[in-house]
Amino acid sequence: MLIDLLLAAAAAVLMVPLLTGYAAYSYGRRFWLWFALGLVLPVVSLAVLTVLLALRRLDPGERLLDDARRILAEEEAKAARKVEL
Repeated sequence: MLIDLLLAAAAAVLMVPLLTGYAAYSYGRRFWLWFALGLVLPVVSLAVLTVLLALRRLDPGERLLDDARRILAEEEAKAARKVEL
């Protein structure tokens, strides 16, 4: 029973750092840096990352770059499917 409680507590404590690290990594930032910040300052790191990502999404150049990456990935997937046929 004690081990179950310890595992549940560890999962609860690591939830915010994992979320922060994953969100940072998915937007091209370093996972381990944001994971460590999430461990030390969980609420602050999540708020700072949210602001940074929101600023990035509001930048027109970044939006165009994201659209170009998405289009390129779609075209590469289409080309890969044609090669398989």
